[in-house]
This record gives sequence, structure tokens and C-alpha cells, in this order.
Amino acid sequence: MFNNIEFAYPYFFYLLILLVPIIAWYILKQNKIQSSLKISSFDGFSEVPTTIKYYLRHLLFILKITIAILLIIILARPQSTDSWKNITTEGIDIVMALDISTSMLAQDLKPDRLEAAKNVAQDFIRERPNDRIGLVVFAGESFTQCPLTTDHNVLVNLFKDIKTGMIEDGTAMGLGLANAVNRLKDSEAKSKVIILLTDGVNNSGSIPPLTAAEIAKTFDIRVYTIGVGTLGKAPYPVQTPFGVQMQDMDVKIDEATLQAIAENTDGKYFRATDNEDLKNIYAQIDKLEKSKIDVKEFRKKNEEFLPYALAALGLFLLEILLRYTYLRKNP
Repeated sequence: MFNNIEFAYPYFFYLLILLVPIIAWYILKQNKIQSSLKISSFDGFSEVPTTIKYYLRHLLFILKITIAILLIIILARPQSTDSWKNITTEGIDIVMALDISTSMLAQDLKPDRLEAAKNVAQDFIRERPNDRIGLVVFAGESFTQCPLTTDHNVLVNLFKDIKTGMIEDGTAMGLGLANAVNRLKDSEAKSKVIILLTDGVNNSGSIPPLTAAEIAKTFDIRVYTIGVGTLGKAPYPVQTPFGVQMQDMDVKIDEATLQAIAENTDGKYFRATDNEDLKNIYAQIDKLEKSKIDVKEFRKKNEEFLPYALAALGLFLLEILLRYTYLRKNP
């Protein structure tokens, strides 16, 4: 009855308390009513049927109470509210540069480095619905897996298709970074960000990582770098004459270069030695790079007293009609 209805003067509802003694007085009055006609026996009335008029004997009082309630509602001034929002989004353009070299199959993260990176990155994407996000992958070469897009379902599906062996093996960190910069250089977003994740040392490609970082700085692009891998040795699948076997291999990450890339572009370097570290790193980046959303809400109020006024008028006319016709009392 009162869906989407607000009341400008809700304190008028306190008047409903006054109806309580009136109802109580009516009930007591009905209990005290006694017939003044004395008869010797009720036997003659046992076969007399009860009329509808008997069941409607309290109807006039009920109508009066209902009319009073409707008048109180009208005094409270019911209003409906139409509201709409004008949302201005100042999003962030993000390109994720992901190392897919064979060393990402090491299992110091579970189930391996690549799958762990993919899973955490997909969660990160889902938490940023207002941003355009793209994906660049690199190993010995680099290519764009997905350009900047707000269709995050497509992006997540493309993430699932990533695997090692898609391109020549190696770690062309500089080439991957330069490719990501190329995707962002023409962006008009207020903030442009690259998240570069690798587990090795640059050993391929024609562009040195620090040169790519200088290019990123020129286009006002901030780079967050993530080195993935445990400290010491990590189990790595190796093909042998007896099939694939796990062998512990030294973890070599060029942390100095990754730190320099981050510092030169006003970013930050992180080291992930396990799955939990990687989750926390993406959570920190998510907090550091928040989209700005301005929301302006507009409200319009409409007076809604008319239905209650018409109902009260209708019940008032019905009460008068019944009181002087069908439910008229004889003196």
C-alpha cells in the first residue's frame, strides 16, 4: 500500500492513538446495550432467521474509523519519489603484461606460476568494472592478446586460453613492456597503468627493459612490476628419457631491473614468493589505482494524497447512504 511512498509530516500518525479510546468506548457501549421489552419466553423467536442487517450492525462505525484513518494519512502528506543518478566515471586504462615463458611452469606457486598469475589477474579484472583493461603476453617475442576493453568477460576468456609455447621461448621483458606502452600511448584516460609480471631475466628482444621504461615515462604511464618465484630453488618440470620429471632449479629474477622500471615510472616493485603474496600484491595495486566515480542523484517528489482523498469521500458517501436507508435505526 505504501510502496515507494514517503510522508512529509509523519508526526500526524500520532493522531491514530486517539482512535484507541474511541474504539474501546464503542465496544463497552455495545456490551451495555440491553432490551427494554419484557417478554415471558424466547421460544417464539428461536425459528426467526438472522438477517444480513444483523451482521452489518457495526459497519457504520467501521466506516467512520476507516475515514478517520484516511484523513490522518492525508494530513501526513504522502509523496512518491522519482530518483535518477548521473554517474561520471573517470576510469583507468590498464594493460597487463604477462610472462608466458616455459619457466612460468615452475611449481613454487600452485598449481604453477602461470596458472596462479592467471587466476589472480582474472579476480583483479572482475573487481574493476569501470576500467578499460588490455592484455599483452611475452616470452621470446611479444604480442597483444587483447586490446583495451571494458568487455571484461571477453578478456577473462582470453586469459583462460593463455599457455606456454604460444610463442618462441625466452624472456623479452623490454619488448613486452614496449608493446604494452604502445597500447596505452594514445589513451586519454586520466591514469595509465601497466602491470608487468615476470619470473626471469631479460634475455631476448631488441628493446632493453630500461629503454622501454623511459618510453613509458614519456607517455606518463606508471608501471607496477611483479617478480614471481620463491627464494632459492623451485621445482620445474623437465622432459627426460623417462618422461616429465620435477627438478629443483635456481630461481633467477632480475629484481634490480624490475625495481628500476618501477622507480623510473613512479610505480612500485613487488616480489611474490607464493600464491598468497601474489593475491596481496594485486590487492595493493587495486587500492593504489582506484577509479574516480562522481554520482549526482536527482529526486522529484509527487503528491499522492488524491487516492486517499477519493477513498475517504467514497466511504463518507457510503456511510451516509447506509445510515439513512438500509441501516437506518428506528426511534
